[in-house]
Amino acid sequence: MQNRISSFPPIIDHQSKILILGSIPGVKSLEKQQYYAHPQNKFWTIIFNLFNEELTDDYTLRIDTLKKYHIAVWDVIDSCERKGSLDSEIRNEESNSIAELLEEYPNIKAVFCNGGKSYKSLQKILGKNYRLPIIQLPSTSPLHTVSFDKKLEEWMKIREFLI
Repeated sequence: MQNRISSFPPIIDHQSKILILGSIPGVKSLEKQQYYAHPQNKFWTIIFNLFNEELTDDYTLRIDTLKKYHIAVWDVIDSCERKGSLDSEIRNEESNSIAELLEEYPNIKAVFCNGGKSYKSLQKILGKNYRLPIIQLPSTSPLHTVSFDKKLEEWMKIREFLI
């Protein structure tokens, strides 16, 4: 049985310089109504490591940290059918209005995709030669078996666009 699920609203403001796009929230995130809520997902650990901040479980403080460093978060997929949390199980997806969001927030300098699914989906939406850099990062999902140190090293690219 596949369930129709929907993404969350973007976390963004007019100071945002970086947009990080996932595919669509997993089961645990949907339950908690929080981005990257699965305890084994390394998204928050990576973000806090990038800026030498002390990791917190408080979601409001996590969002405040994103905003402090001018990072926006959203998903490429607005809604889809999916059993479980695997991107490979996504069916009948409908895209979020990424191009419109980027027009509305002109301070965004680069778009980073959290994993292959968001990157491939975004290329279908924006095309391969979009006006902003679109960079694929290794997924923070526990299913993506690249070491934490390797993921963190790749994610460090974000800081280059925040200067």
